[in-house]
Amino acid sequence: MLKTPYVPHVFGEHALARVAGLHGWITAAVASGIAWPVDDVWVKYDGEEYLLHGARQEEGHQLPFAPAISTHAQQDFIDEAMSRLYRFTSVLGFYKRGYVDITHQTWGSHMIRMGALRDAVRTPLQSGKKGFSCNHMPVISDDRVRKALAFLREGRRLEHAHAPYSFLSFFKVIESQFDSTTRIAWVERNLDLITEERAVKRIKELRGYGVNVNDHLFDSGRCAVAHASVGRSIVDPDIPADRKRILADLDVISALATRYIKVDAGVPDEMDLYETRDRVAPWHALMTPQAVAALQAGRAVGNAEDLGKLTGGRVSVRLWPDPPAKQFRAMTLVPAAAGDGVVKFFAVNERQTILLAFLMDVRTGHMQTLLNEGGLRRGAKITEEDVEDYTRYFHSVVGNGTVELAIEGAEPVDCDVVIPVNIIPQVPDEAVARALEHFRLTKKNHEPGAPNADAQAPIETSPKSDPAQ
Repeated sequence: MLKTPYVPHVFGEHALARVAGLHGWITAAVASGIAWPVDDVWVKYDGEEYLLHGARQEEGHQLPFAPAISTHAQQDFIDEAMSRLYRFTSVLGFYKRGYVDITHQTWGSHMIRMGALRDAVRTPLQSGKKGFSCNHMPVISDDRVRKALAFLREGRRLEHAHAPYSFLSFFKVIESQFDSTTRIAWVERNLDLITEERAVKRIKELRGYGVNVNDHLFDSGRCAVAHASVGRSIVDPDIPADRKRILADLDVISALATRYIKVDAGVPDEMDLYETRDRVAPWHALMTPQAVAALQAGRAVGNAEDLGKLTGGRVSVRLWPDPPAKQFRAMTLVPAAAGDGVVKFFAVNERQTILLAFLMDVRTGHMQTLLNEGGLRRGAKITEEDVEDYTRYFHSVVGNGTVELAIEGAEPVDCDVVIPVNIIPQVPDEAVARALEHFRLTKKNHEPGAPNADAQAPIETSPKSDPAQ
């Protein structure tokens, strides 16, 4: 089972602050088929730091910055750092369901920005300054899998530039893993397991002509591209039929290469991991083994003490990737109910003015925000800061923001993204401004002698069950 650890992300000026003062940088410009960030992103992956240069236009520069990646490297160890960068781009491209490949490099004592070439292929850009994430990207330790990913990176990069060489790279994904006999048997087994529509169509088409697809991929594809022997099949650059044939076959060999990496090597891309990752696994170690076993079996936890550090533990709650708001930095977890494999928690801030509600489903590995059960507490001494922090949280979650809960000693746990129904999301900053205006007006109306001084401020809410009461 591959490790898919938490990958910290820091954006913009804070990303540059992370690398300030370090001397010795290798920077590699990349060709990218994934949505590239518009702002700088610092990430720490497999113990190493990388800075992804945002592809953006800046004042005073005629051309936008090129997509590039920097990593710390002493001048005597440039090849070692470049090898690490190649491995990083292989995994990053595959994980984001595309490719990232290095085009050229430069070293300097300080980090160097690269300007885009006028004739460079335009890279798709990520929407929003903080929309890019490669969190939980798998760590590759098997050298054979590393090679397969490297060949796949080449194949995807060349797919729309040079179809024959792209075919050869995809073929090498499989050829690098097996001897000849085992490779033939593997391809034969997997041809009928491919699900990509164009690949399935091409396989049916070839079989309709009475062609052995396995032999065809080797003879008319791999050998025809790699060799130009007299009297043997080749891919002739001047023959349109040869180009059309290799393009059609490219769908099949590409699907086989991707299937090997996903199924046989067990390397997930971000969509695979989104569907299968156990989001609450980092919290298992904070509970007793008995509690984890009971919840995984769909039973209740009879004693709150069995929840270990999750009972009364300190938790910070943040809207990824920003730091937690002041009122959310040190909240107390209070279990409210546990049964059928799930535990409901309230997180209470230090001043006991805000409650956030969460549901941890250990059976399915999901954490959910319960917006309708949290809020500002009735009767508490609510401040403008409380109003701002809670309102921003509420409307960010409704607007598909990612909530992370962090307890010291464990990886952060992320909550499911809320898909609002019959709710029109509001811009959080605008919602905060309106909430503050309403709060100030209500507070003014509640001053002694003011009209309606006994009315309850409608911005305050009361959860269905309030553990702080």
